Amino acid sequence: MTRVLLVEDDAAIVSYLTEYLRQAGFSVESADGQTKAINLLMEKPYDLLLVDIGLAEGNGFAVCAYAKANTDIPVIFLTASGDEYSVVSGLDMGADDYIGKPFRPRELVSRMKSVLRRANNAPAALSVGNITVNPAKGLVYKNGEEVFLSALEYKILLLLVSNKGTVLTRSRIMDEIWDVAGEFVTDNAVTVYIKRLREKIEDDPQNPKIIKTVRGIGYRVDEP
Repeated sequence: MTRVLLVEDDAAIVSYLTEYLRQAGFSVESADGQTKAINLLMEKPYDLLLVDIGLAEGNGFAVCAYAKANTDIPVIFLTASGDEYSVVSGLDMGADDYIGKPFRPRELVSRMKSVLRRANNAPAALSVGNITVNPAKGLVYKNGEEVFLSALEYKILLLLVSNKGTVLTRSRIMDEIWDVAGEFVTDNAVTVYIKRLREKIEDDPQNPKIIKTVRGIGYRVDEP
């Protein structure tokens, strides 16, 4: 049975979601604040973390940061509807998905199953040249040192590295990152993010050896 830790300080939401998720086949424990959540993560294994960003004690960002630094548990943020800053901040921290309140429990369960499938199918690490991507933890390393990427930069890099040697069209990249951005992604935005990525992972961004431009089509990742 999939073990879920629900970090939420609204007792009514905790009661309703716990019952709903148990009927859907999940094992659920809850914590109403940052300290209790982190203590539980230290003591017990979980398969998925549902975290409300706004907590009466502490905050969901700290819980996510602890989980990503110390475990391989995927994280879904529960956010106030329309809180774009929280969504972007959470994704930049490595959260695997988010869902805005109020949400439909059936949709939440669908999103949970999708995140769990991705986590279970994710390889331990992907590498190209001196760059290593850890999909389980959402981390990127260059020569063993962590490289800090935004959510969109990470999504594009993971897409390219996962399809190493294959040309990905600009439209394919736009389609893939649409959900993370939460809005329409322009062709020009892809150019900007590729430029930023090269500045962070290439030894010489002006003469890229990893992310190659295939003129008139898109981009391809190759071994340098």
